[in-house]
Amino acid sequence: MIKADYAVAGSGCAALYFALQVPKNKSVIIVTKGEVEMSDSFLAQGGICMLKDDDDYKSYFEDTMKAGHRENDPVSIEIMIKSSGEVIEDLIAYGVEFAKDEKGEFIFTREGGHSDKRILFHKDITGKEIMSKLLKKVKERNNITILEHTAMVDIIENTEGGCGGFVIRKKGCSPEVLLADKSFMATGGIGGLYKHSTNFRHLTGDAVAIALKHNIRTRNVNYIQVHPTTFYSENENEKRFLISESVRGEGAKLYGKDMKRFTNELLPRDLLTLEILKQMKKDGSKFVWEDLRDIPYEELCSHFPNIMAFCKEAGYDVTKECIPVVPAQHYFMGGVYVDYNSKTTMKNLYALGECACTGVHGKNRLASNSLLEVLVFAKRAAKDAVSDMKLPENKEIVSVDFSLYEDADRLEREYGKLIAEEIERLGGPLAARIAYRDKYENFAGSNNSMEAAV
Repeated sequence: MIKADYAVAGSGCAALYFALQVPKNKSVIIVTKGEVEMSDSFLAQGGICMLKDDDDYKSYFEDTMKAGHRENDPVSIEIMIKSSGEVIEDLIAYGVEFAKDEKGEFIFTREGGHSDKRILFHKDITGKEIMSKLLKKVKERNNITILEHTAMVDIIENTEGGCGGFVIRKKGCSPEVLLADKSFMATGGIGGLYKHSTNFRHLTGDAVAIALKHNIRTRNVNYIQVHPTTFYSENENEKRFLISESVRGEGAKLYGKDMKRFTNELLPRDLLTLEILKQMKKDGSKFVWEDLRDIPYEELCSHFPNIMAFCKEAGYDVTKECIPVVPAQHYFMGGVYVDYNSKTTMKNLYALGECACTGVHGKNRLASNSLLEVLVFAKRAAKDAVSDMKLPENKEIVSVDFSLYEDADRLEREYGKLIAEEIERLGGPLAARIAYRDKYENFAGSNNSMEAAV
């Protein structure tokens, strides 16, 4: 049995930033399924939004609402936008470097769905820049412990229905208990359930499945975002490489089989995805072409070196030829329902990051709102948890049957089935149906192809 003041499941941006907001006299144990670096936060290319000035507030708010088809929670959006400056200041204090011009002023870029340039970035590896600096700071804190290759397989309830911690299992070991005064699920998205996804394979929506299992409120579980442009590959067992939205923001074009433009490349992601799928169906092809050749060479080298290097390794010179791209599951707008302080409907249990549904995104996430959103609400969770200074009452923990968690593959399939059934109960995924991985493919109960919704 392990004990901590705060237990965190997941090691992405929200989890690390949360841990750094906790006072040094509070112990934090972070458990993560893989290695710390194996989080989707590390993969974020485009950047992080920021309210540049008061004049930009109205258009930023409207862009977010419009992208989300006005199903967003306006209070959550206001909280996020108005907290952006404080979060960026924190990141800079942790050593994060964003692109600046020769005068030392921030350079802002624009992505699909944005009416203005308001996105800070670090080359095309913004997520890696932020995560590496957060992780460095976390490792300097004696009150924070990270347990890698250790999965949260369930939560523990006390006799009054509150959360008392997690059941965890280190790879190759038996399950054990992690007791905590307050627990925080930050397990990321659900991309590991799908054949075509930009997510790491081990991110299978554990927090959502556990919430469904324990009758904790969830929200919009069928709101699944597809990224319109990922590098096409025949290998379905690896995550797709994302071709950043900001590439199109800087002038990249999309062509069909006839090498003619067929859409506005700066449409919101869900609408652009549908246009690409329509073109693929029309052409009878498995991908469309993306042309980066209109972007100045110096801009490609300074802003998109990682994308250039990946394409070169795959056999494509983006300065001379187009690259094949295809839509893939990318982001999860739904998740575990939380209030404005990231609390779930179970006492002493919070949800952070992509597994939580704050209501910011509505039906569709506006580009580069993800990093900002998870940081803003992780900080609010930390403030809320710390502000409750009352000593926790000693509640008896419900006995744990460890035999339920011994078969990891069976448990993974059961949890995947819970999520898939909830998606279908809500009418299926929005915009485009994405094929499940083989082990989950029979859960959908309907046409399991991306083209089904076109």
